[in-house]
Amino acid sequence: MIRQRQLVIKSARQLLHSNKSSISLRSFSAGSCAGNQNDNQKVGHTKIKSVSAGLPDWIEHWSRDNFRKVGYGMAGASALAVASGEPSISVALVTTTVAYWAIGLNDIRQDNQTIRRNFPVLGNIRYLLESIRPEIRQYFIEGDNDSVPFDRSHRTIAYVRAKGKDSVLPFGTKKDVDQIGYSWANHSMFPTKLGEQRVIIGQNNPKTTQPYSASLLNISAMSFGALSDRAILALSSGAKLGNFYHNTGEGAISKFHKDGGADLVWNIGTGYFGCGTFADNGSRIFDEDLFVENSKYAKMIEIKLSQGAKPAHGGMLPAAKISKEIAKARNLPFPSTQDCNSPPRHSAFSNFSELCNFIEKLRDLSGGKPVGIKLCIGHPEEFAFLVGEFVASGKHPDFVTIDGAEGGTGAAPPEFSDRIGTPLNEGLAFAHATLVGAGLRDPDDKSRSQVALICSGKVLTGASMHKNFALGADVCNAARSFLFSLGCIQALKCHTNTCPTGITTQDPKLSWGLDPASKQVRVANFHRETVKACVEVLEATGVESWSFVKPYHICKRVAYGQSKTLDEIWPHLQVKKGALLEGTGPARLQECWDPDDGIDVRVV
Repeated sequence: MIRQRQLVIKSARQLLHSNKSSISLRSFSAGSCAGNQNDNQKVGHTKIKSVSAGLPDWIEHWSRDNFRKVGYGMAGASALAVASGEPSISVALVTTTVAYWAIGLNDIRQDNQTIRRNFPVLGNIRYLLESIRPEIRQYFIEGDNDSVPFDRSHRTIAYVRAKGKDSVLPFGTKKDVDQIGYSWANHSMFPTKLGEQRVIIGQNNPKTTQPYSASLLNISAMSFGALSDRAILALSSGAKLGNFYHNTGEGAISKFHKDGGADLVWNIGTGYFGCGTFADNGSRIFDEDLFVENSKYAKMIEIKLSQGAKPAHGGMLPAAKISKEIAKARNLPFPSTQDCNSPPRHSAFSNFSELCNFIEKLRDLSGGKPVGIKLCIGHPEEFAFLVGEFVASGKHPDFVTIDGAEGGTGAAPPEFSDRIGTPLNEGLAFAHATLVGAGLRDPDDKSRSQVALICSGKVLTGASMHKNFALGADVCNAARSFLFSLGCIQALKCHTNTCPTGITTQDPKLSWGLDPASKQVRVANFHRETVKACVEVLEATGVESWSFVKPYHICKRVAYGQSKTLDEIWPHLQVKKGALLEGTGPARLQECWDPDDGIDVRVV
């Protein structure tokens, strides 16, 4: 056998060295490289097909010379057709020939795309196919669990529930239960029967005189400007129908938020839209009088420090996109003479102590309404230091919203969306553990906590809500899930102003197709059915309320044949109330809490 293999190898080498033709990689530019570039190279009696450079073979045979030859032939055929006196044939041929030459000569003259210069007319097929690739993949290729950010199976759940139809699954699960990362809830032999579940935010803070009763699931922050007027109206109207809140996003409270009639959570970002003016240097500064005027429309106030999709990154709305209604909502001049910028950080405060004072200030100015902060966890020590300031000063928010790095946005640099910020699971677990260790949250009955915990980041099903409750959340927010209920098809054109469903566009021709009257019902349907599914999961696990869900209620497969509960995966979830104040918290959590241990940055 060894002798035979040696003979085969020797014969192959002789065959390759004796043949005068060589195997070469084909260039993108036909005819631009010296040497033999034929599609099929002969080696002995064997034809070896050269490697494609990204184009079909029949296009790579094409060239500028071939373009001209075919064009001359078409011109001759057109002349004959005209001479024959057949108007229908001659018009068709002449039109086609003129279009052919116009496209081809334009391809040759332009200098931005090499493919079109080298393969005029036919090279455009490559860009056509590339432009429709997402749609081809979505409708014909992808599996139910393939696509991102949301796979087909999850989008279908949202669509079906929004339409008020049954979302039951036939024939059993399609999930691979042995796959690493698969998680499940531990059920009880004695399920409970629960009534409506609500979370009272601010009830345990004597400074908050207008606490708010929140649903377990609500609409997360999305601004008017990122969304169309009709999308905002449909979401707000749907929230009113379903008795849950609608977070305004940092684009302020618009006419369409008010017309919908929902309970509003006013998100205040670094641009202070609706509560700010321009300083002499062009920056945006907080305006107390404007805040007081607009806070009457809100049930709660949320100070946005960062968002998961692009933490520590500002935003910009081009002046050309600032409509009269957007300018009115954001307190901007109209017609706008400059872009609308949101800087990466606030001007109203510059340190943790000033942030605590700002929280107190907004609570007083709003007449005692709940005030919270929203952030994506970055340096764990910074959040621990902030919580330490809450304790030391006695000035703490009524709620903290943790946004996961997997959260959505209309547009963000890929470096920020893909590589900056802590994902929701880790961020939520750390925030809850830190607040428990500081004595501000009760791990045994979360409804007794001084600071409520809200979370957001790819929340779509009752199971995802239950998992977040196990990690410490009291309330879940969802953004893209509610967009699916409006009819979003995940076209991924949010940043182009060409959203085909009229949701993330300011083009009135596209937003016209979205009917708020019918979509508001779908928004309410999706909320009702998702919360219902979550409550059924709570009942199955045997708890008496959302506030009693614990980390050990969820198991996750970490290796084949091995699984752990969430508090085994993140041991700091086992922290006792007040343990950080006593110096007895879990080691890594305590290290983040103690600022004078000589260690600058750690990841928890």
